[in-house]
Parts: sequence; structure tokens; C-alpha cells
Amino acid sequence: MIGSLGLLFLSASVYLMTTLGIGLFISTITNTQQQVMFISFFFVLVFVLMSGIFTQTETMPNWAIQMNRINPIAYFMRIIRMILLKGSGFKEIKSDFFALLLYGVLVPGLAVLKYKKTS
Repeated sequence: MIGSLGLLFLSASVYLMTTLGIGLFISTITNTQQQVMFISFFFVLVFVLMSGIFTQTETMPNWAIQMNRINPIAYFMRIIRMILLKGSGFKEIKSDFFALLLYGVLVPGLAVLKYKKTS
């Protein structure tokens, strides 16, 4: 590991906020736990396969690169690679970090707005 451990933990906490917000949002738009599991499995599978873990995102077709803009795992993978392998600082990761932060604020916010209390 070359980069800053604190920056890695900060990025990981923003990513965690984002993924928890996605799960919360999915749970607010479904009625049963089975629906949550199917929707979550679908999105996690697609997000992981398109994130750049297994293949480089630069080699994907243009439509896939554009669709990857809504993928929080892709942002986090770029941040991890830049910090751990290149030793990048905040200045180098700030565009991906702020995109992930925006995602991490909007999605939980939508989940809170969509939530309806049932008795």
C-alpha cells in the first residue's frame, strides 16, 4: 500500500453510506423481503460486473461506459486503485470522491423522502 490510510477510510465510509442508502431505497419501494433480495441481487451483480474489477472500464463499449456513471462500485474501485497502487492524494481522486459523495447524499435522501410509516 502506497497511499494514505485515512483517505482510504474516508472514501470507504462515503462508499458505505452510498450502498446503505441504495439498500434503504430499495427497501422503501418494495413490499416483501423477497422482492428486496431479487432487486438487490440484480443490481449488485450488474454493478460488480461493470465496475472494473474483472475487466477495464476503458475497454467497454461507449454505451456501457456511459451507463457506468450511475455505478457507485466503479467510482470506489477507481478510488481504491488510485490510493493503493498509485499513492494518489485527495487532489487526484476528488472528482470520483465527490461523485460518490453526491450519490451518497442523494440516494439516502430519496429513501427518506419515499419512506412511509405503516402501523
